[in-house]
Amino acid sequence: MYQQRAEALALDQAQVLGVTIVMPCLNETISLPHCIANAQDALRMIEDRFGLAGEIVIADNGSTDGSQALAESLGARVVPVARRGYGAALIGGCEAAYGDYILMGDCDGSYNFTEGVAMIGKLIEGHDLCMGSRFDGGIAPGAMPWKNRHIGNPALTGILNLFFRSGINDAHCGLRAISRDAFAKLGLSGEGMEFASEMVIKASLKKMRVVQVPATLSVDLRDRAPHLRPWRDGWRHLRYLLMLSPTWVFGVPAMLAMGIAMALLFSAGLHALGILPGTGRFGTSWTIVAGFLFTLGHLSLIMALATHLFGVRQGYRRLRPAIDRLSNILTLEVALVLGSSLMTIAAAAFVGIGIHWSAINYAALENTLPLVLAAVTGVVGAQTVLGGFLLAIIGGHDARFTPAFPGDRLPANDAAKRA
Repeated sequence: MYQQRAEALALDQAQVLGVTIVMPCLNETISLPHCIANAQDALRMIEDRFGLAGEIVIADNGSTDGSQALAESLGARVVPVARRGYGAALIGGCEAAYGDYILMGDCDGSYNFTEGVAMIGKLIEGHDLCMGSRFDGGIAPGAMPWKNRHIGNPALTGILNLFFRSGINDAHCGLRAISRDAFAKLGLSGEGMEFASEMVIKASLKKMRVVQVPATLSVDLRDRAPHLRPWRDGWRHLRYLLMLSPTWVFGVPAMLAMGIAMALLFSAGLHALGILPGTGRFGTSWTIVAGFLFTLGHLSLIMALATHLFGVRQGYRRLRPAIDRLSNILTLEVALVLGSSLMTIAAAAFVGIGIHWSAINYAALENTLPLVLAAVTGVVGAQTVLGGFLLAIIGGHDARFTPAFPGDRLPANDAAKRA
């Protein structure tokens, strides 16, 4: 009976609350009173300005210092989150939120939740995500280590903007607001500090409306070292950026490798045909390097396509128009026919080279270019066949590599904006 009344009360709250303030918590008894009082001030301001009632959710990540009881005594709702990590705690708290708009921030006293009132206003105006910017709002002396302020944050945010064009100058600000619908659509999964980047990246990939307002950062109230580990968490951010950007991890290296390879092979071919005199600067040995680069680039290109389509299937990426236009030929059958044809050509070339080799009494070949071209053709053919099966498996064991439904198509006028 008590559980039924509690569930009914929770349902009533979910129907009337407009805003939820979520704070991740792990042993924060020292700073909780200040943060909850500050959040309550923010909720009063939100109600006065926008007429929205709110709640405070403490997403507890396994505190052992009594933070849970303290938070409840101060009027907050405690949501236990078993999965450990900063991101896991925030995801758990946001999933349990009753409000249509979610304002999140650390509960160490470093952020002023009243500055989130403007963020809620941006969401009401129609934006999906509102980020705080400590570089625009101000950083108190001693609030952020020098290496984080001048190296870590600018570098990671710069890479994020290069890869994903988010237009945000502080992608790791802990004070941010998001609509509950947008949060659900993002499908966030980052357990650690990389959660901060993941939210901005996926919002950018899904073309959500993202805006930024100033936020201040104060010296936190804790009497212990912060949970943040700059080098470890910086690497986690960087590797997450790379994993979500197949264009830069696979596509750009593929184009560079194949471009250099074709230039080397073209030069070697002109000299071999006598169009250019002599052997040129790139002799026989460099054709082997060119073959390696071309096959490596081709493999990387397959991986770029595979990871892009995986992101589309997972729902956090939209299909590029250039790929969409090739949907009819991006199938397993086409890959098998093309790959098999290339391997057949390579086999015929090897036979021809073998006949020529026997004709010169098995002496060393005077030019390795034909052999390299045959090998490259065969390897590319084999990789095309194997890559075709890989793409079909990633596509849900479907011979069509691209999604059949139109919902993930990227508008043509957005194509030039994607990294």
